Amino acid sequence: MAEAKAAYQETFRQFLERLPEAANIVILCHSDADGLAAGALLFKTLPKLGYLVSVRLIGKGESAWSSNTRELLYESDEEGIIVADLGSREHSIQPGIPLLVIDHHRPQGVAPGAFIISGYGQKPTPTSGLLAHWCGETITSLDSLLWITAVSLIGDIGDKAPFEELAQAKKQWKGTVLRELTSLINAARRSGTGNAIPAFDLLLKAKNPADALSGKYPELEKLRAAREEVTAALNVAKKAAPKFSGKVALIRMHSPCQIHPLIAQIWRTRLKDYIVMGVNTGYRPGYVHFSARCPVSVNLIDFLRANAPGEVDEGYGGGHDQASGGALTYAKWNEFVSKLGFGSEMKVVMGQTK
Repeated sequence: MAEAKAAYQETFRQFLERLPEAANIVILCHSDADGLAAGALLFKTLPKLGYLVSVRLIGKGESAWSSNTRELLYESDEEGIIVADLGSREHSIQPGIPLLVIDHHRPQGVAPGAFIISGYGQKPTPTSGLLAHWCGETITSLDSLLWITAVSLIGDIGDKAPFEELAQAKKQWKGTVLRELTSLINAARRSGTGNAIPAFDLLLKAKNPADALSGKYPELEKLRAAREEVTAALNVAKKAAPKFSGKVALIRMHSPCQIHPLIAQIWRTRLKDYIVMGVNTGYRPGYVHFSARCPVSVNLIDFLRANAPGEVDEGYGGGHDQASGGALTYAKWNEFVSKLGFGSEMKVVMGQTK
């Protein structure tokens, strides 16, 4: 891992060398605990080199690689783009603008001229937040920010993640405190609005995890309310029974909350030999969102690509080899479940999605 870390840090230096002095840099990051931690770490370290840094959270129904994002950035004055925890694609976001991808998912191509720091294939796999931490270490000491890196690791791997940075964070702060903060940070993007700004702001404002949970910041109550909303929705979804076709199990729900990954993970522990999908018809109007989990004997990304319903966009089949998912229009979803061998009971009709 030391050799890989050194290579990541060299790639980071090369990206910075491509930027003009005092460059404007925009960070596009995922809205889960890992992505937010990566964005926060970069936001706190890059200005020490004189860069002007802004952050855009990529949340519900959005993608860093979509035409909408390219259009939003088209007339901006950014001179560098960093994409954190949002995958890697073969096309540029803004051609001619230096691009750095920091990610740990399976790459789906690399944009021309892009710099990529990918943890995919490493054993164990570093999270995007940990990769950002290693990048930041080339600028300054991040000992005081280890708690943010811990949020990344706990959020994606768990509190037993085999990385020294987590062990060091636990020496400074109780594991219960770190787990509680991670739970609240993740709750924001899982809520019905998907608004993760309070979670990101709390990471920026707090001096440490105990400070974040002290109650002095208004964002904390927003995160607690979000978690209550998600918990209530999850309790309803847990009552749904799976439907089977071969070795695929689908669990259907209808909620604006992002609970389908949680349901998939819950049933994955019960249906150990199946590809398990949490299917949400209420997350975004006009789309079916699903999260899938599978045993290590199956490569989920390959499975989804083999069963893709015709042409699909960047919202389908990314992520990890055993944890993937996607979003499909109703028509594409109906085609998809037909290919998997399911009948009309799993198809979606406009106005009859519950």
